[in-house]
Amino acid sequence: MDREEILQKSRQENADEGFQHAEDTGRKIGFLAFAVVFILIVLFNLFHGKDNYAPFAMFWAFTAAEAYPKYKFTQNKAYLITAVCGAIASLASLLSFVLSFLR
Repeated sequence: MDREEILQKSRQENADEGFQHAEDTGRKIGFLAFAVVFILIVLFNLFHGKDNYAPFAMFWAFTAAEAYPKYKFTQNKAYLITAVCGAIASLASLLSFVLSFLR
């Protein structure tokens, strides 16, 4: 492949590296904000004697959803295990939340 073919393929992809970088940075900041709010909610519930099933259901669902695409891209078994365990933990926490709410 010569230089012109490579440039032509790159132009056809319409991939804007600046936009991709902005999305990645936003995702990292979003994860940090999610983690801070998660910790605050868990601590608040802990000090007030409330159950923490709902925030843990969201945390584990987020962890599973974050790990699965990484597994698909890298085929690293650690990501697959994280995704499966996170999904199971999320479902268990969600079920615990619903059962505690219905009592």
